[in-house]
Amino acid sequence: MTSTPAGDPRLRGVHAVTDTALAHLDVEALISALLGRIRDELSVDTVTVLLLDPHGQDLVATASVGLEEEVNQGVRLPVGGGFAGRVAATRAPVQLTQLDRTSVLNPLLIEHDIQSILGVPMIAAGQLVGVLHVGSLTPRFFTEAETNLLQVAGERMALATQSRLVALDRAATVALQRSLLPAPHISVDGLQVAARYVPGAREGVGGDWYDVFALPDGRVGVVIGDVVGHGLRAAVVMGRIRSALRAYALDWADPAEVLSRLDRKITIFEPGAMATALYAVVEPGRTTMRLSIAGHPPPVLAPADAPPTLLEVSSDLPLGVDYHAPRRTVEVPLPVGALLLCYTDGLVERRDEPLADGLERLRLQVKAGPAEEACARVMSAMIGTEPVADDVAVLAIARTSC
Repeated sequence: MTSTPAGDPRLRGVHAVTDTALAHLDVEALISALLGRIRDELSVDTVTVLLLDPHGQDLVATASVGLEEEVNQGVRLPVGGGFAGRVAATRAPVQLTQLDRTSVLNPLLIEHDIQSILGVPMIAAGQLVGVLHVGSLTPRFFTEAETNLLQVAGERMALATQSRLVALDRAATVALQRSLLPAPHISVDGLQVAARYVPGAREGVGGDWYDVFALPDGRVGVVIGDVVGHGLRAAVVMGRIRSALRAYALDWADPAEVLSRLDRKITIFEPGAMATALYAVVEPGRTTMRLSIAGHPPPVLAPADAPPTLLEVSSDLPLGVDYHAPRRTVEVPLPVGALLLCYTDGLVERRDEPLADGLERLRLQVKAGPAEEACARVMSAMIGTEPVADDVAVLAIARTSC
């Protein structure tokens, strides 16, 4: 933390407005509340905030007083390039007393005839959030005290901004994920479907998803999957995977072929992404289903007249690892009265017990019967009253008739 004279009334003003701004729900409103105060306290003509984009490569003009065109024109500057990029790359204050096209990349600074400029990094919890800079239309040299004051404002703004961005990120992630998940009660001839989805309390919302859809030839697609990672990016990747799988399912009947094509799509267009998935197709007669598994936990099948079993289906590599690797499809009987339970690993994985124990606890809770009752029983036994650490998705399919 930088220091400045404790009695400096300008610092007290910055502290006061920052504390007030913390109550705002909107990041832009929070930043705007500070800009005018900083301009007045430092007697400058422009104050601008550029936030680091989600990819960490560009600074994006987010709010400004005196250089509103930066925001209106969507100015983006690369980290490491020009004045603001240098502040971000070095994570240290930078001051220029002479601006020209060799020292700044943003032509608006030249067009507005800015004579002197001071920028500081916005850092919260060791992470770069953005850059805060001020400019003067008259030549001046910013003192150490003024630099320290701007750093204090930048640090406090970064903390408040980061907390709001995290909250907005989570809200956007939840909204996106909920918009992509189908209704938990899905009507399909011969099948009864129920589902649960609970976002993780510790890790945050991730990329778990399930899907059930009727195909034109009378088959029914059943999907459950888990994109590695958490937050908005995982949810966005999940949405793309879900849409692509539906598209491939229309053209290819073999579940292994669908997952193979999905695997190639992820590897090429979502570099670095990885996901597990189970894709099953219930045949039109509803007597059998064909399924392929990409690194996903095995489903539980509970016939009406036999104990539940974890299906011994060979699991191939997760999606996004090696799309050249072969994938397999197996056929499994689905007798009348049977119940199939699919789930993501958040349901069975615990830090204090082997995975095999969690799978066995789940197997013992799955019974043939109504799909909704199966979901309720499993969630009660496996989750109980404690918040889940990781995302949990559960999908129950009960065979009712032909």
